[in-house]
Amino acid sequence: MLTEPLRPIIYDLHSHSQASDGVLSAQDLVLRACERGVTVLAITDHDTTAALAAAQAAIDTHNLDLTLVSGVEISTLWENHEIHIVGLGFDPHHPAMKELLHQQFQRREDRAVMIAERLAKAGIADTLAGAREEAGDGQITRAHFARYLIRLGKADTMAQVFKNYLARGKTGYVPAQWCSIPAAIEAIHLAGGAAVVAHPARYQLSTKWLKRLLAYFAEVGGDAMEVAQCQQAPNERQQLARYALDYGLAASQGSDFHQPCAWIELGRKLWLPKDVVPVWEKFPALAAPDRG
Repeated sequence: MLTEPLRPIIYDLHSHSQASDGVLSAQDLVLRACERGVTVLAITDHDTTAALAAAQAAIDTHNLDLTLVSGVEISTLWENHEIHIVGLGFDPHHPAMKELLHQQFQRREDRAVMIAERLAKAGIADTLAGAREEAGDGQITRAHFARYLIRLGKADTMAQVFKNYLARGKTGYVPAQWCSIPAAIEAIHLAGGAAVVAHPARYQLSTKWLKRLLAYFAEVGGDAMEVAQCQQAPNERQQLARYALDYGLAASQGSDFHQPCAWIELGRKLWLPKDVVPVWEKFPALAAPDRG
């Protein structure tokens, strides 16, 4: 008797929905993940877990062959750098996590008001209302300001908006006041999850400072770091794998998907170099179910 071969297990442990700065609803995100062959998906919206219930409901309603991992991407400050810490496999209803995310929500709201005030002084009015319109029911982010400014014709691309208005030193730039890395790790651990440094190569840190970050993260109880993404510089994946081994961190992988795109796609080119410890092996609760 012939049996169909099992499809490969693909983990995508970093993605975004309309609950933060992604463009797809929770339902459309999980449907697209299945279409792209993803087996285990973490939705890691910025400082919110609002999409998780709707995503699981869609998986159940459509009987999707997809395991959803609870996730969040927490914004933190370290040595005046904004560093993102992904939480995976935690209880989103745990009081420690709920309190931290409430605090982050208020920080994000306060920053949005200040961004709008600065843009207004530069002659661009009503950007807070426009950004809220772009965000819908989701958490407001700088990306929503950027999309609104594009709609106003102030720029053609997100990169142009950030370069001209929202980057450090520009008209609409407001320094973030996020929580600390230890505070993020503590909330994730109290809620039963794993703490992961997101996209470590994107912070424009020198090699010396990146090593300092990873050493500090491990020292204060961090668990893993992202090693594999869809689009990486040559040798970046192997270098990050070496750092994971050097600092005793497990390795994670994720697309950081925000919207359908030619080069960043759910499940695309996600594999880990040999010798690293996958985060789902260190934390079995993240592992794909036994497929027989």
